[in-house]
Amino acid sequence: MSESEYAKVGVDIRKKGIEVFKPSVKSMYPTAFCVVKQDPCFPEYALVPHADSTGSKPVQNYLNFKETGDTNSFRGIAQDVVAMNLDDIACVGAKPISFLDYVAINKAKVPKEELLTILNSELIELTRLLGEYGILLPFDGGETADLPDQLSTLDVSGFMEGRVKLSKIITGENIQPGNKIVGVRSGGKARYEEKLNSGIMCNGITLARHCLLSSEYERAYPEIRGVSRYRGRFKVEDYVDELEMTVGAAITSPTRIFAPIVFKILNELGPSITGLVHNTGGGQTKCLSLGHGLRYVKSDVVRPDPIFLLIQKEAGESWRDMYQDYNMGVGFEVVMEEKEVDGALGLVESFGIEAKVIGEVQASPAGNQVLIEGGFGKFGYGYL
Repeated sequence: MSESEYAKVGVDIRKKGIEVFKPSVKSMYPTAFCVVKQDPCFPEYALVPHADSTGSKPVQNYLNFKETGDTNSFRGIAQDVVAMNLDDIACVGAKPISFLDYVAINKAKVPKEELLTILNSELIELTRLLGEYGILLPFDGGETADLPDQLSTLDVSGFMEGRVKLSKIITGENIQPGNKIVGVRSGGKARYEEKLNSGIMCNGITLARHCLLSSEYERAYPEIRGVSRYRGRFKVEDYVDELEMTVGAAITSPTRIFAPIVFKILNELGPSITGLVHNTGGGQTKCLSLGHGLRYVKSDVVRPDPIFLLIQKEAGESWRDMYQDYNMGVGFEVVMEEKEVDGALGLVESFGIEAKVIGEVQASPAGNQVLIEGGFGKFGYGYL
């Protein structure tokens, strides 16, 4: 199999090497989406520790800032880091009890005080918004590091501790053949969002930057250079009709926070929910680690948002690789019993977001598999 375009820009989608940590990490439910630990103080509860970052998206925020001179180009980073952690712990039914951030900066390049002010104001707004949906976001500080010798621009990561009743955990162990897969759209505009979302979230950004943006940027700003060259035909401020926004805005479009939708579904349809998947690293193959002996057959996938079609066209990435590089229009998946599917679709759509049944679960004695069928072909993934 030929090397993917994503791999050529230096990213290993399969994260080879992390398997060395597997024996060291003990989870109560190995088939769950996140690591689950017994709460040592309250036996009826479990703790869900989680860490994630915004990936290379802040590099694009930085480039937007350099081209426009507008420090508001850094808006959205806080939402990205919250979403990447909160939506992951929501996949086991946990709500946050603590959130910490880690902001690393080359202050010779990045306006440190302005950046931190924007991050703080955005966290305040996110706390207010999530509170309206019964989700607390306890921000407990973190670390800000000046690393001019180690970092060209900036990096933003977060750590979140979640908590959930043992009786309410979504472990993946109850997923059964015949369960339906409801796909929740990553793009568009949710009722609680201020503007249109491109749907890209925080994965595949390195490929998006390199295939879409002009090589003149790496000459003007050598600090954004990577292992590959920028080779695109677009400028940051080019407006693309099908995107309904500029290229720079599409790449930095904040990751949707799905938690309000997820907890609404859990509150009203909890007993029928057998699995929850946040389609981050690994795209639509993210469900491979959920449950065991399962084949996730996605036979009616959504049409990808325009940003994904543009990346595929400009990068020349195979459609098979696109579906594991990106969420391809489905940012979140709900695996559930068929009898409550209509209720779930109605709840998602009440937030102004498109949802549909994209497939079903089948038995797979050989090991977990994903089969994707759509207008771009038929692709299989998994471990035999």
